[in-house]
Amino acid sequence: MKLAEALAERAEATRRVEQLRSRVVGSARYQEGETPPEDAAQLLADADEVLDELESLIRRINRTNAAADLGEHGTLTDALARRDVLRLRHSLVTAAADAAAGAGERGYGRQLRSELVMLSALPVAELRGQADALAREIREIDVRIQRANWEVDLLD
Repeated sequence: MKLAEALAERAEATRRVEQLRSRVVGSARYQEGETPPEDAAQLLADADEVLDELESLIRRINRTNAAADLGEHGTLTDALARRDVLRLRHSLVTAAADAAAGAGERGYGRQLRSELVMLSALPVAELRGQADALAREIREIDVRIQRANWEVDLLD
């Protein structure tokens, strides 16, 4: 099985657990004299089985990510960490540029000469350029990660 297939299975198992959780909550209490919609105890047992499978799958995915070598970029785990930090950095730089540009502020411009003038404390154009470069780097690392997901076999 390829890593990408295992990731899809992990996502499906996570959705299944959430569905079972919702069904357990809906069946956990019922009025006297009525029948519960489903057997909550059996649903819990089903969820427990899915969670055991999910744990095993996550362990295998993590082992594979730590062992998969992407060459100069380190392991797949290193690439995932880099992508996460790049996304946070992009979000920070974009928020700073938006704030410096006055995005979201009503009445940014002055109406009277006596009103206070709002000035930017940061170079907006430079920040936008940094955000563009970060977005490009995120796309490039995403491509490497996706390629590895379809090329790397899942470890036991």
